[in-house]
Order: sequence, then C-alpha cells, then structure tokens
Amino acid sequence: MNNEKICLDCGNVMHGRADKKFCNDICRNNYNNQLNSTTYNLVRNINNILRRNRRILEELNPSGKTKTTREKMLVKGFDFDYLTSIYQTQAGARYIFCYDYGYLLLDNDEVLLVKNKKETGKYSEG
Repeated sequence: MNNEKICLDCGNVMHGRADKKFCNDICRNNYNNQLNSTTYNLVRNINNILRRNRRILEELNPSGKTKTTREKMLVKGFDFDYLTSIYQTQAGARYIFCYDYGYLLLDNDEVLLVKNKKETGKYSEG
C-alpha cells in the first residue's frame, strides 16, 4: 500500500505528518491564493468603484450640500449602479449614499449632493 502524500499545489511527494497537505508555506500560500483569487478580484474591483464614486462625490461637493448634473458625474466616471446605503426620508425622498457622501436625483437631470453627518446618521441640511 502506497502511503505517499502529494502536495496539493506542486504535486511533489511529501514526508512528515499524516495530515500534511503542502510541502511548505510557499505551496500553501500559492494554493490558497489561487483558490480565492476570483473572489478577491471581484471584491477588489467593487471596492475600487465605490472608492472612485466617493472621491467624485467629495470632489463635487466641497461645501457639504450642492447641486450638480448627472452628466458631470458621469463624465468624471461615476457609476450609479454601485452604492453603500439608501436613506429614505419621511417625505419619501430617497438619498443614495456611497459611504458618507450621498445624492438625491432631482428633475431635469439635476442631482443634489449631500454629506452624511456622522453623529446623527442623517444627511447634511447645509
């Protein structure tokens, strides 16, 4: 009976403990990095989009509350499909947030930009 263990990463024969799966730390790290690379790439790409969206909102809204247009946001690379939260007011207005910066879609392609007040959890009134 052949009790030789094979490294899950490189395929080399291993010696040592019976439950050993990898011949060294390099093979263990490589195997796990390959196993998780698709998931990590997806998360990294989404985080990059969210950070870019936040940066654009911050750049267009230095005062904490201002108006702009969807077109200006799109030209800078804003992606309206990615957000971190939605705040709905009692009046029914839906503020869409990317971390601490948010926006409210208005009529005629206008957008109201706001900054979240951390201590209250509500949007900035100006």
